[in-house]
Amino acid sequence: MLIIEDDRKMADLIRQGIEESGHQARVRYDGVAGLDAVDESAADVIVLDVMLPGVDGFEFTKRLRREDNLTPILMLTGRDAVADVVKGLNCGADDYLTKPFSLKILIARLEALARRAAAQPLRRFQIADLILDLEAREVRRAGTPVPLTKTEFDILTLLMQRAGRVVTRETLIDAIWGIDRNIESNTLDAFIRLLRGKVESAGSTKLIQTVRGVGYTIRESDFEERSR
Repeated sequence: MLIIEDDRKMADLIRQGIEESGHQARVRYDGVAGLDAVDESAADVIVLDVMLPGVDGFEFTKRLRREDNLTPILMLTGRDAVADVVKGLNCGADDYLTKPFSLKILIARLEALARRAAAQPLRRFQIADLILDLEAREVRRAGTPVPLTKTEFDILTLLMQRAGRVVTRETLIDAIWGIDRNIESNTLDAFIRLLRGKVESAGSTKLIQTVRGVGYTIRESDFEERSR
């Protein structure tokens, strides 16, 4: 968990409580350092003070949400005005507590947010600058929309769900067309060529790789084709 709180005594108290509850915690004392910490490594939940130097909690939350970062955020504020609570939630915060608060309640709220986030199936996948959004059924490469047919989208979804692993030709054919469909092997190859043409024309690097005699994989690093 990531704690962003400029009151060092308060931040250390929260960190201690989180660690005593069996969780790992990092602490940052201003909004800019907090944004850097998010870029460094992912957090299950963010504990975020509203009144921060540099970048306040409202702006911090808006920046993360603009970048499609959906990490749960629990806001801490000394203000109990309804307008401030509403503003925080409208910016994209998931929960809030007003100071002073019970440390036990804070830990319980954080654990509940972490459980809810873990229980939600992943609906957005990213490899390098290629993003696939299942909810919107949208694909973008380097920010540019990539229009795909239903079959192309379904193939790309399966590859991205198993990114870095080889998906066999049989698995792809069965998943896309069904085991009862009489689909020739070169039909899959044709769709892969179409998919590559659309995805790779919008980006500078090749992502969809062939593993000869086995199937296909999608990965960011260079991958040399090989026979099995």
